Amino acid sequence: MLEVRDITCVFGGLVALDRVSFTAQRGEITGVIGPNGAGKTTLFNIVSGIYQRTAGSIVFGDLDVSGLPPERLARHGLVRTFQNIELFGQMTVLENVMVGLHTKSTSGLLACALRLPWQRREEKKIRSRARELLDYVGIPDLADQSAASLPFGQGRLLEIARALALEPQLLSMDEPAAGLNSRETWQLGELIRRIRQDGVTVLLVEHDMELVMDVCDRIIVLNLGQKLAEGTPRQIQENRAVIAAYLGEG
Repeated sequence: MLEVRDITCVFGGLVALDRVSFTAQRGEITGVIGPNGAGKTTLFNIVSGIYQRTAGSIVFGDLDVSGLPPERLARHGLVRTFQNIELFGQMTVLENVMVGLHTKSTSGLLACALRLPWQRREEKKIRSRARELLDYVGIPDLADQSAASLPFGQGRLLEIARALALEPQLLSMDEPAAGLNSRETWQLGELIRRIRQDGVTVLLVEHDMELVMDVCDRIIVLNLGQKLAEGTPRQIQENRAVIAAYLGEG
């Protein structure tokens, strides 16, 4: 589904990524890991259209999406979440999910202003679907709360619900377990599996090795801006180069 080809990124004289290539197969959970400074965040931001690559290309399905901005990638089905939760705090939990659904709304400004019958029907469907997504991620009872009032773990679930509202083909998740306790991390793992089972391919950048090894089908390891290894969780766990990189050995 996603093919990253020889991605290179240079900031000034610093080579953050050096000819990194990998694929994310349809229907799988692909993890990207590596020590601090390995280039994970830079790679993730290039794939999601926030950073521009210096060289290389990104192919999503049959489409070359190299250099496309995040909003255009989302229209093609490539959606991301953020390590630092990005919510509309002044809105309710339900309204945050509805924002994602409104990107696919067909009602124009005039129809919304005049509250025309088809606009009201569409808005009712959007509200209903938003409630379904809140139930999907496990926070249906929080619909009317302010998003700003949510604890971190529930805010993470809300962000995932809003991302799912865009009907992604591939969901890129940037360290979703950051700031979660062990119980919340376990629940997150169950949710990620369910998302994959329901037909969404997942690309996961994560520091929590227990979560990565538990949910990922394949893992890409970066170190010092280069791809160090690729394989199944067991293969990565037994890879001497990976072990050395994490332990800081030469």
